[in-house]
Amino acid sequence: MAHFDSSHAPIPETESADVAARNARYGLVLFFLYLAVYTGFVLLNAFGAEWMQLELAGVSVAVLYGLALIVAAFVLSLVYGWLCRNR
Repeated sequence: MAHFDSSHAPIPETESADVAARNARYGLVLFFLYLAVYTGFVLLNAFGAEWMQLELAGVSVAVLYGLALIVAAFVLSLVYGWLCRNR
């Protein structure tokens, strides 16, 4: 099998500690941004269920909000990748 070796040598570090710390900060900021949006979804379901039953364009707000959460996660992952790219 090609490219399988039994070497246990560690993979060399390719980024500095400063870059890793910056990327971690970006990740935490984006995580807490998503957490705020998700918390809004959970609180709206818990305390405003009648709002989630409303329909917009024939689809309930709960479904639209859920799809928006999926899209937001994808967009935030793209933003994270863009922020953490090699310059």
